[in-house]
Amino acid sequence: MKGRRVIKISGAKLIILLSGIIFFGETNGYSNNYNESAYEENGHSGGQKHSIERGKRLFFGLVATESGKAFDCVSCHNINIIDTLNWNPSALDIALSTADLDSLSFANLVLNPVTPKSVEAHEGISLTGEELQFIRAYMEDVAHTGLEKPKPVLGGILLFLGLTVLFILALTDLIVIKYIKKSYIHMVILLITSVWITKILVEEGWTLGKSQDYAPLQPIKFSHKVHAGDQQIDCQYCHSAAEFSKTAGFPAANLCLNCHILVRDGSNSGRFEINKIHNAVDSMNLIEWIRIHRLPDHVFFSHAQHVGVAKLDCQECHGPVEEMHVVGQFADLSMGWCLDCHRTKKVDFLENDYYGMTFESYHDKIISGEIDSVTVADLGGTDCMKCHY
Repeated sequence: MKGRRVIKISGAKLIILLSGIIFFGETNGYSNNYNESAYEENGHSGGQKHSIERGKRLFFGLVATESGKAFDCVSCHNINIIDTLNWNPSALDIALSTADLDSLSFANLVLNPVTPKSVEAHEGISLTGEELQFIRAYMEDVAHTGLEKPKPVLGGILLFLGLTVLFILALTDLIVIKYIKKSYIHMVILLITSVWITKILVEEGWTLGKSQDYAPLQPIKFSHKVHAGDQQIDCQYCHSAAEFSKTAGFPAANLCLNCHILVRDGSNSGRFEINKIHNAVDSMNLIEWIRIHRLPDHVFFSHAQHVGVAKLDCQECHGPVEEMHVVGQFADLSMGWCLDCHRTKKVDFLENDYYGMTFESYHDKIISGEIDSVTVADLGGTDCMKCHY
């Protein structure tokens, strides 16, 4: 057609172009841009929007205060939902904990903190009353909107779908359309895409239903490294049900107060996290701990059998918790992992009265030297009905 430029792309170039988009088109990021419509939806007036935006810029350290300095609060107090441990309270934590404070109390909290951690972090901060009101307005907005959520990452799904489409196009052109005359191009594309598709399917299938390395952030930033490691508190002091119950259980907040009625400053988080325990007890609200280790419903597992009877150390299943600030799932907890343990774990017959009285024949054989050890599998530890019934 006259006056219009037509660009022709061959089939081979089109497939190569699609390949480049698929392999290099994955993106991920966060958005912290000012969104005026979001403020309007929350019912803020023009003046309120100005105060919130001004407070946000002060909180981010994007503008200088009247003292001539900019203070980057967000470097300590995150405004996004994160999956890494930050000992400092988030912006939402601050917003909720200061919601009932008057202006003078809020100013004293920021400018004249009393805890060692806060004094060190807020040293040199100088803000006017108006600037504090701007920050307070932003905190009130954060309390209403919550932390910013990261954008969903669709790279893996898009990669799989793109590879599948590319594989189908190359196979269709090779067998039916035959637009590309050089068949080795089809073979290269089919080989590369089939290898990647197989790799993705195998990896996803292998991890299906498993949550190894799952380590959620808890409502209170409790460090097992500090308590079980540095302070050497026995696991069963907090998880007292592990020896005689199916589950180890979560400790009650009152148990925490056995120590924290006196210990009010945490070595990493100051008073903020410990105060959450006191607030939960005073308000008679439960602390909603997030469960980490969870087996499928069709699997029976008893801590009493493993801790109370077999006398296993917690670290054998849960890993070196005394080294973890944030506890995560150490093993994949698959059936194969359990069976491997049952096939190799030797039962202590001579020192454990339970086995000596229950399995006398094995006990006598060990004493007589007929056998030197007995594994869990010898006692039926690999029978299906032991865990599935």
